[in-house]
Amino acid sequence: MTTPPLAPPFVGQPPPLPQAQAARDVNTASLCRIGQETVQDIVLRTMEIFQLLRNMQLPNGVTYNPSTHQDRLGKLQEHLRMLSVLFRKLRLVFDKCNENCAGLDPIPPELLIPFVEDDGSKLEDRSMSRTTAEERREILEVNKVLMWRGLA
Repeated sequence: MTTPPLAPPFVGQPPPLPQAQAARDVNTASLCRIGQETVQDIVLRTMEIFQLLRNMQLPNGVTYNPSTHQDRLGKLQEHLRMLSVLFRKLRLVFDKCNENCAGLDPIPPELLIPFVEDDGSKLEDRSMSRTTAEERREILEVNKVLMWRGLA
């Protein structure tokens, strides 16, 4: 038995989705954006860790302030803990992206580049008869298909 919400939802607002259904509705592009932000956070935390390490003096017999050292050590441990959390988050995003893209056929990157004819071929089309231009287009299409099959 679940408890009712404390406040009624706003008028026109859809009812909240169950957690499992909401997780499935996240699209891959937003997951990639989340992953990118997570990587940026990881880099930022790593830079802060190196900055802390560079400024930290080791307690090797010289006089130092123990409270300052403990404060810096605490900050370092917190950054390392957050770094571990960020890596786990990145792994979850990576696994979810792979799960979403599992059924897709891999497409060679060469096919993602649009085919553009040079300007000279357009001039040739104007000077050719209609049937010759159609035959030329058909041959170009066959060549594209054969090229794609050769890359796969």
